[in-house]
Amino acid sequence: MVTLEHLEKKSTVPAYLELPPWTLLLPHHGTPPTRATEWPTHLAGPDEWWEMIDTLRQAGCLIEFSEDFPKEPIYLEPEAWYGELEPAGNGWFDLALDIEVEGERVNLLPILRQLLKREDFPLEPREEEADDASWTLELDDHRRLTLPLSRLRGLMTPILDWLGDERDPDASVTLPLTAAEKVAPVAEHERWAGREEVSALAQRLRELPASLPQPPGFVGELRDYQSRGLAWLRFLSELGTGGILADDMGLGKTVQVLAHVLDERARGSLKGPTLVIAPTSLVGNWCTEAARFAPDLQVVVLQGGKAQRERQFAEALPDADLVITTYALLIRDLERLGETAFGLLVLDEAQAIKNAASQTARAVRALKAKRAVAMTGTPLENHLGELWAQLDAVAPGALGSQQWFGQRFRTPIEKEGDVALREQLSRRLAPLMLRRTKQQVLGELPDKTETRREITLSGAQRELYESLRLAQHQRVQQAVAERGLAGSGIVMLDALLKLRQVCCDPRLVKLDSAQKVRRSAKLDQLRELLPPLIEEGRRILVFSQFTEMLGLIGQALEKDGIAYTTLTGDTPGKTRTQRVARFQQGEVPVFLISLKAGGTGLNLTAADTVIHYDPWWNPAVEAQATGRAHRMGQQNPVFVYKLMCAGTVEERIHDLQSRKADLAASILEGGAERQSDGPLFDEEDLALLFAPVA
Repeated sequence: MVTLEHLEKKSTVPAYLELPPWTLLLPHHGTPPTRATEWPTHLAGPDEWWEMIDTLRQAGCLIEFSEDFPKEPIYLEPEAWYGELEPAGNGWFDLALDIEVEGERVNLLPILRQLLKREDFPLEPREEEADDASWTLELDDHRRLTLPLSRLRGLMTPILDWLGDERDPDASVTLPLTAAEKVAPVAEHERWAGREEVSALAQRLRELPASLPQPPGFVGELRDYQSRGLAWLRFLSELGTGGILADDMGLGKTVQVLAHVLDERARGSLKGPTLVIAPTSLVGNWCTEAARFAPDLQVVVLQGGKAQRERQFAEALPDADLVITTYALLIRDLERLGETAFGLLVLDEAQAIKNAASQTARAVRALKAKRAVAMTGTPLENHLGELWAQLDAVAPGALGSQQWFGQRFRTPIEKEGDVALREQLSRRLAPLMLRRTKQQVLGELPDKTETRREITLSGAQRELYESLRLAQHQRVQQAVAERGLAGSGIVMLDALLKLRQVCCDPRLVKLDSAQKVRRSAKLDQLRELLPPLIEEGRRILVFSQFTEMLGLIGQALEKDGIAYTTLTGDTPGKTRTQRVARFQQGEVPVFLISLKAGGTGLNLTAADTVIHYDPWWNPAVEAQATGRAHRMGQQNPVFVYKLMCAGTVEERIHDLQSRKADLAASILEGGAERQSDGPLFDEEDLALLFAPVA
């Protein structure tokens, strides 16, 4: 507070004011006006006087008010605090918080949400903060509410990650059952209604062991990390929700799920058969693994024509413990499958439903299952929307609606690089997604050595590349000018496809000029690389995205007298099994595999050498292919060779891959920092991809 006399000595009082000489003034934030122009902004308003008025009263001053001075506020404290917990289904519960003020129930949640948004609200105690520190806020024009800071923090801390979710500030907070352990102590202390169920759940979760022994009926031995995975799957069962088992390839996700099925049956927690939906190529693997590790389970594989499957539905399904079908047959048999209430739904290679709007994803959601578990080594390949689609299919609502998730998490994380939100998303995912990488269990894996073999284009092949590069770059630039970058995707990918094909072998390019070029530097390099490896007794997998390229490689191997076998997406299931067996048994040293066919579900532990003939956009898919050999059970070091045409689009694609790899790691592994900022693909990248051969 400052006297008028003091300010007049500084000549800061406006001449037009007629104030008595005994006037006292209250500066805003304790800063008096230093110039006449500062008077409107530096003097406290009526509401800020009340603390000073109270001080003056205590000093014996008589305070009189003009008629237009605002009414003196009343400071109130809650007479009672209330909380109520109600089950919301699907692994969720609702929390409502109220206080009683002057006999009236007041919703506390809008107040907590408002405080959460205030930058000046101390979520953590300040230094030297008094034990009885409080926070005062306005209830209405003349009522102020004083709330103890310690109690506010006690209520807000366990629900912080969900407090800001609701669009309606008055709505209850919807919490996952995984938050039970955080909320239960507060519920007991505050004596909330409905606390008994949440407290009991929290107690059950606390009593769950960190790992479980192999269940009755399981034949074999679980590794330590697999026993921990089994305990996590039981944790999901206790919550009544689903999750994603996202271990790296080769770590035995199928074994863990089979052990979980046996564990649930032994506990009496699994009512009804388990339905496994897998890619066609993995059906045989499920049958083999079930027969090996869980031989007592009655397994039914839905296969064959419609009439055959109808007989299976009528005759075999009623007695089945484990029903196996494919994503393709799911759509055809959806009506019949919908007639059965499954105890557990298992989605193998769940990236098959990463597009939530696809027919397959919609069919999965239409099934009747008490719980669902997704299995995938790559839950995030390109963007966070894929992760949302897979988790929402097995734990509906865990990440909110698709639109809300996009606004709340995906856009800020992918486009703005919001680290805090990325870490919050990681915390939300942690209870519902279990991911162990090969690096984390490296002691049980053989060493893997990666080598990049650079190849130089020359002669007619280089000339073809350059002429195509110029023509395709011009074509893409024209498309971008007409439709923008977002609308030119098809043109861009087609142009890049042609350049990649030239690098592999000019004969892949369907142009007359390309068909005249008969030599491929990369194919020559492969033919030089293979003989000494075979001589050393190596067992070799060769991957390419282009099925036609595998055919050209096969022709070359025949000329060189090298035995091989081939696996593509068109290889029938029975033939596929026979060819895998031939390679595993050592009948042929080379296995040519299309990236699409070999990216999922193969166990080729006889291999000790992997050759990636051409790189692919997505490093996760490429790593999946390498994982075919670098799996559990492998006894030999694995060597990986990546053939890459130097200075071409192949090398530049490889340089761009790190962006997607960083984004995936930051979300799936707990908020790791991205190594680069900005969008995943932009015009600068295009200029780089279409640059001349270096």
